[in-house]
Amino acid sequence: MQESVSYLLVQICKAHRNYAETLLNEMGLHTGQEIFLMQLWAEEGQSQSQLAESICVQPATITKMLQRMEGGGLIERRPDQDDSRVSRVYLTDKSRELREQVEQMWGELEARTMTNLSTDERILLRRLLLQVQANLVKAE
Repeated sequence: MQESVSYLLVQICKAHRNYAETLLNEMGLHTGQEIFLMQLWAEEGQSQSQLAESICVQPATITKMLQRMEGGGLIERRPDQDDSRVSRVYLTDKSRELREQVEQMWGELEARTMTNLSTDERILLRRLLLQVQANLVKAE
């Protein structure tokens, strides 16, 4: 099992997540919160269901994450003007101020992940990972 690609992928994901967690904790964030913020920096005012779909998580997961982020002053939820059953998510000044730090952190994470790989190897790795992702998405 330890020789399998699947085992290696799990180990890589853990190492990547642990390094990201270390960097994010320095900013007062938890792993995954930066992904929500990136989505909102791209388009503020998304519904909770839009956010869940865009980052491929279950609605219950996003509810818990957003509650934590709201408690930390990173986002605020407001009812949709046309449909009060829909909750829209907005940035706060605090989360807007984190954008540059998060983008730098993501760049550092990418640089560390790709250290010692040539440009051709990086392109090939990305292509192969996209194929692996497509294979797994087909299985769902």
